[in-house]
Amino acid sequence: MKKLTKKMIGFFKDEEGATAVEYAIMVALIAVVIIAGVKIIGEKASTVFNTVGSTLGGVGV
Repeated sequence: MKKLTKKMIGFFKDEEGATAVEYAIMVALIAVVIIAGVKIIGEKASTVFNTVGSTLGGVGV
């Protein structure tokens, strides 16, 4: 019984699983930030290209 109790206490004191969960949350947050950044930059780039394209109109066609 003592061995089982010691093993259970050791299991609950083990923090390796918590570390893995923390890394997973951190990676997920980084992915969200990257996706949001790409979306914002993509929208702004699209606006700039549309403005340039409409300003040039049919030049060079």
